[in-house]
Amino acid sequence: MSPHDPEDPLSRERAHLTESRAALRAMREDVENLDIKDVTANWVNAAVLQRQIDDRIKALADLSHTPLFFGRLDYLHAPGAELAEGAQGERFYIGRRHVHDAEGDPMVIDWRAPVSQPFYRASKKDPQDIGLRRRFGYTGGDLTAYEDEHLTDPAEAATTSKLLQAEIERPRVGPMRDIVATIQPEQDEIVRSGLTGSVCVQGGPGTGKTAVGLHRVAYLLYAHRERLARTGTLVIGPNASFLHYIEQVLPALGELEVRQATVDDLVAHVEVKGADEAAAATVKGDARMAEVLRRAVRSHVTLPTEPLMVVRGSRRWRIPAYELEEIVRELQERDIRYGAARDALPQRIAHAVLVRMEQAGEAPDDRVQDAVARNAAVKAAVKELWPPVDPAKLVLRLLSDADFLAVHAEGLLSADEQKTILWARPARSVKGAKWSAADAVLIDEANDLVARTHSLGHVVIDEAQDLSPMQYRAVGRRCSTGSATVLGDLAQGTTPWATASWDEALRHLGKADAVVEELTAGFRVPREVIAYASRLLPSISPGLAPVESVRETPGSLAVRASDPADLDADVLAACREALGHEGSIGLIAADARIPVLADALTAAGLAFLDPGEETTAESRLTLVPASLAKGLEYDYVVLDEPSAVVDGEPDERTGLRRLYVALTRAVSGLTVCHAAPLPERLG
Repeated sequence: MSPHDPEDPLSRERAHLTESRAALRAMREDVENLDIKDVTANWVNAAVLQRQIDDRIKALADLSHTPLFFGRLDYLHAPGAELAEGAQGERFYIGRRHVHDAEGDPMVIDWRAPVSQPFYRASKKDPQDIGLRRRFGYTGGDLTAYEDEHLTDPAEAATTSKLLQAEIERPRVGPMRDIVATIQPEQDEIVRSGLTGSVCVQGGPGTGKTAVGLHRVAYLLYAHRERLARTGTLVIGPNASFLHYIEQVLPALGELEVRQATVDDLVAHVEVKGADEAAAATVKGDARMAEVLRRAVRSHVTLPTEPLMVVRGSRRWRIPAYELEEIVRELQERDIRYGAARDALPQRIAHAVLVRMEQAGEAPDDRVQDAVARNAAVKAAVKELWPPVDPAKLVLRLLSDADFLAVHAEGLLSADEQKTILWARPARSVKGAKWSAADAVLIDEANDLVARTHSLGHVVIDEAQDLSPMQYRAVGRRCSTGSATVLGDLAQGTTPWATASWDEALRHLGKADAVVEELTAGFRVPREVIAYASRLLPSISPGLAPVESVRETPGSLAVRASDPADLDADVLAACREALGHEGSIGLIAADARIPVLADALTAAGLAFLDPGEETTAESRLTLVPASLAKGLEYDYVVLDEPSAVVDGEPDERTGLRRLYVALTRAVSGLTVCHAAPLPERLG
């Protein structure tokens, strides 16, 4: 048939795509043409409304190279009056966003809608009332192919979708893409889990855990938009390069309001100028420090020894010391925030004065109580009994004053541990201190002891296996009244304090009841590559199940030995070879080797990017320090000198974990170049 024949299914689908794009354009124009000058009471309301309109316009953008729909479902029966009303019979096109025509009838259904769920879950064994599932293939934004599954036809055998496989394996240039067209059933179950419960996803390389977490945010915003608009959402990543890599996923799904940050961003109460030795950072990150800080904060409270005299007009009211002590102790026993208790203390004292006024025949009201609470004598008593605490100054004293630390760490930290975290050169002021990242987390903990941290509706934490217990607590404060999605891989923990078990991590997070899900099917990393990297698992995470890759890519792994004098030249040759393929290339090396390789690349005329810089068709090679490789993906990876990656870490186990991360960044091919002997398990 002619490609434009109206009886040709592909022509009909192309026509629907054209009509859907026109409908989306009309939806956008309707918003652009809104006139709000007569519907707002003041300029503030007008500004807020205009920002909402601008965001809606952005959300309705038609991205030319992003398919508007990627699938179609033909139901055997109407899926429900509320879903079928206005739809095109029992046929639904599944896409990234909802599109309707001028009459309001849907032309594309949002992938998050309940009616779209069978696109991801239906199978031959459980067709979920789907007669036909159609997948579409695109080239440069043009619809060029389709593939059908007749789920209720017993004569048709179940097969692996070639379009699905091609989409998963499609070379990538630029930031991370969404996976709405390729979400697998086990991933979809996690994506669509409810808002009230927290979920922890253990997933090895290539299992899609990062994508699952981001798509879960998008789904929750769809299903609970009004609630999350009030409470807020946050995605936490390990570093700025990683956040830059994933930052386009949610906007591509029409979600523009999700904040992204690192843990360091969250606790930026002071400027971080220094770095701890591993031993000091490990102790500072230990959960015992929370109790040390709690003791230190509470130590500022002083029990009264003298009565309080309050003068009002010609009358004097005496509150004995024992009654003041009862008030202070009652506030201590309630164990509320230090600052909240301090705010309550003058009112409690004022109430005691009002009781005496009433006993003397007066009839004071609330205004009198407020006035007494502001009385100079009461304010002076509060300052003495419950003085204000500056969290940064408190941590400064703990790290500078050995005696102060010893008192509050008694029974918690050993003498050696206390000595480890004490500054060799105590700072005189908060601004003059050489704060480390771990110190900033301690200040955040102290800050929460004084005043409650604002909680969000939902928080996603990626690469969570590298957080310390105190960092988990810092994140947990941001979702204390909300829920969390925790993403990570125990085998990729590369910090000295890396998570030993998810149960322990979830306790520190304050989400001990979270459901732990495990993703073991790999969709991105080739089977040959993941099998090679998995040789390290018995050494780095005994008992952890290796990823079972579904991708057969013969020839995806090459291990090449070089003479030491030829290593740099062989690495450059491998990079040139990789550049002969389509897609992005990552040259990963031990941090100490990066300057040497940068000079070699420059001398050879090979342009390269730093991690976080966006790859383009013209610039596809990125030079990646092993310490920044986690969470990133490249179509082809050249790994320089594995033994140097291992030796760059403080201990062998951490080094092997760093190497495991580096080995598993490749989507299509991995070339390992080495002059030194390989680690024993890879030999």
